[in-house]
Amino acid sequence: MTSTLTRAKSRPAAPYQRPVMARWRGPLMAWAFLAPALVLFLYFKFIPMITGLVMSFQEIRYIDTTWVGFDNYATILSDDAFMSAIWHSAVLAVGTTAGSLLLGFGFALLIEGPAKYLWFVRTAAFLPVVTTMAAVAEVWRIMYHPGDTGLLNTILGWVALGPQPFLASEDTSLLSIMGMSIWRGTPYDMMVFLAGLVGIDRTLYEASAVDGASIWHRLRHITLPALRPVFWILFTLAAIRGLRVFVEVYVLTNGGPNGSSEVLMTLIYKLGFQSGELGIASAGGIVLFVATLVLTVGVQLMRRRQAA
Repeated sequence: MTSTLTRAKSRPAAPYQRPVMARWRGPLMAWAFLAPALVLFLYFKFIPMITGLVMSFQEIRYIDTTWVGFDNYATILSDDAFMSAIWHSAVLAVGTTAGSLLLGFGFALLIEGPAKYLWFVRTAAFLPVVTTMAAVAEVWRIMYHPGDTGLLNTILGWVALGPQPFLASEDTSLLSIMGMSIWRGTPYDMMVFLAGLVGIDRTLYEASAVDGASIWHRLRHITLPALRPVFWILFTLAAIRGLRVFVEVYVLTNGGPNGSSEVLMTLIYKLGFQSGELGIASAGGIVLFVATLVLTVGVQLMRRRQAA
């Protein structure tokens, strides 16, 4: 009898297992809350993407549809207008990314600090980001008026410079759009840089100052390494923003003059909704998607390699 009780006490107790419904209650509740958003996301995001992929291999007509395989992609790669649009998109993306990152980082260094009045400066600087892009582009179109009465030309006249054509010239139209895009993207990058600067340990600056390090050395050896993840994130976002530019070009120049500012998004829009070439336009959209995907994956691989 005693040995039986001893064996019963020494036998480990079975682990407690929750009922099946209790284990699944949390995930089911989470999916129930996510379901409406997922349905909308599926209907307005993934289904159009799959439809566009199928259409890129077809010649779309009002009466019938013909399967043409990769002919639409061959047309894109051999068409001078498409190649020019791709080149303009790349130049605009590089210029906008470099300009907004450099200016955003510079302004973040200038207004970073605990002073009370800086909240007003940061709010005022961030206003272009929350303003509708179409309204911003329309204001800049008026400012870029090529005549003597244009706002920017009036300012240039104060310093004895002649009026500039800006959007009306093939040589300056793309640069003018780039300038407006940099102006609008800089505040966003600035706020993200400010968030990154707040996370840097201040004792590092104090210790380096005691050791006699100059401002440049502190910036190079403390600030920039600490902000490296922020730079990677902003570089990716700014590059994608530059590749997918549409409203700025459409409102300011609509691709003109003579296609000098035509980008991939505006060309896709014109082919699909004005010329009725839905198959070629869909192929252009897929090319843009692949370029964005390659850019994102490439940046992430570079970031991981550098971190390792």
